Amino acid sequence: MTAAPAGATTARNASTPGRTAALRNPVLPGFHPDPSILRVGPDYYVATSTFEWCPGVRLHHSRDLVNWTPIGGALTDERLLPMAGNPDSGGVWAPCLSHADGLFHLVWSNVRSLGGAFKDVRNYVATAPHPTGPWSDPVEVHGAGFDPSLFHDEDGRSWLLAMRWDHRPGHDPFGGIVIQEWDRARRTTTGPLRTLWNGGPLGRTEGPHLYRRDGWYYLMVAEGGTGYEHAVTVARARTLDGPWEADPAGAMLTSYGTEATLQKAGHGCLVSTEHDEWYLAHLCARPLTPGGRCVLGRETAIQRVTWTEDGWPRLADGGRQPHEFVTVPGTAEPATVPAHDAPFADDFTAPQLRHEWATLRIHPSPDWLSLTERPGALRLRGQESPASTHRQSLVARRQQHHACRAEVTVEFAPTSPQQFAGLIHYYNSQLWHYLHITRDEELGQVLRLGVYDNGGYSEPAAPVELPDPGPVRLRLDVAGATGTFAYALDPKPGGGTAGGAAFQPVGPPLDVTRLSDEYAVTGPAAFPTTWGFTGAFIGMAAHDLTREGATADFTAFRYLPGPPQGVAGPGTPNAD
Repeated sequence: MTAAPAGATTARNASTPGRTAALRNPVLPGFHPDPSILRVGPDYYVATSTFEWCPGVRLHHSRDLVNWTPIGGALTDERLLPMAGNPDSGGVWAPCLSHADGLFHLVWSNVRSLGGAFKDVRNYVATAPHPTGPWSDPVEVHGAGFDPSLFHDEDGRSWLLAMRWDHRPGHDPFGGIVIQEWDRARRTTTGPLRTLWNGGPLGRTEGPHLYRRDGWYYLMVAEGGTGYEHAVTVARARTLDGPWEADPAGAMLTSYGTEATLQKAGHGCLVSTEHDEWYLAHLCARPLTPGGRCVLGRETAIQRVTWTEDGWPRLADGGRQPHEFVTVPGTAEPATVPAHDAPFADDFTAPQLRHEWATLRIHPSPDWLSLTERPGALRLRGQESPASTHRQSLVARRQQHHACRAEVTVEFAPTSPQQFAGLIHYYNSQLWHYLHITRDEELGQVLRLGVYDNGGYSEPAAPVELPDPGPVRLRLDVAGATGTFAYALDPKPGGGTAGGAAFQPVGPPLDVTRLSDEYAVTGPAAFPTTWGFTGAFIGMAAHDLTREGATADFTAFRYLPGPPQGVAGPGTPNAD
């Protein structure tokens, strides 16, 4: 595990005086995988994968590499990203953000199927004057594989890279890195699609990014798979035709076989500062126990990079395992409380959803979501079930802390057991915990706690009778491996009550480690039938299986990082 420098004020590398140890990883905690980092003038941008969540391609901005602000998503409508029906962990994989001709260029995969031996991938390129758009109509390019990226060379030419997926028995499914010229003026590929590199010794080569420095082309790739053996490796050549030489020192970055705080390190992307200092953005994960499950999903970290005398990139802070604390430019001043560690409150007074929110597979539209029909409330019109991969009325935010509390007030008047709405802890369509208001034929309006465990539905608590109608405040406390739901009548936000009853628990503590990549993967080891690439979300949902469109109003959502008062610390998750 990487230790913080004493006092956190002096550099850990004497060759870089004047630096301060101001950056603590992950800089983007919670589900933020596959970072693509870009600098344009003084501005840094990071684009991360969003898989089945909308908006597609989550964006953050910084001026110092330390303090990052969410600025929304790039792919905000059906024109850019149709995803209804996409499987769990399908959708947007490994976007790449670049800049040329005064425009931002975005390439991404929309993965439509991924179980078993086949991957149905649609790759696109679009341009915009700013990362938040407006984006041009996307141009579809080849679908040979996933993880596309664009490289703009010094001679004015551009090149589209991707990995090639090979489904044939007896062949390595990771069939190497392919390249094809991209004509920026005509917005089309040109010339043959050819193999650039067959990959390194770690195998499972993907996530290519190409750079040029001091007369060399550098190809940075992810290898070893997306789990604990993940790594960043580098090869180089004098020309794009090769020959390509892998770094003789092996992986530039990996946490495999170490006790580093940041595990699964891989899928890296380089950026240089205005003063030719180099940094690496990469994904990582923080398991609750060594080698265990990662409820928060894969996150984004940043490392400082130096170059050897013979021209290979290395971690400037030493070794090749990721560092939790990283030296950064002396001008960077960390926020007293990082934005992601501050309490989050939304009273739904804005005309649009805040950047922290995401929707599932479908973009916000008036037919199922409104912030104006009832001012100060988020109104959701119920659609398909929480097991649907098509149209769900679900608005959620990433769980970014191993210990946290979420609360929301719900007003809902169901007329059928097939109508329900409430607070959901969600990983994918097969894995969720859901405290919801519904109707019972005998008891009237009730609270039920539903658990979906890879297709098996259970309710580990008896229904709770509710006054009919009336607002109900719902709460979820997460403490490491356990999650506990509770409710109160007529409460005020933040934990107190306004003349009503105190919070009462509903059901037993639940195992939240089920809401993880590791637990989600099922099927044969070689070609799983289901995958897990995302992370846990906490949010609001409304479902109406009668198709009558029953509406639920949500007010005063709160997300509070840290162990809530009276809640125990992290528990011990179940073994994998």
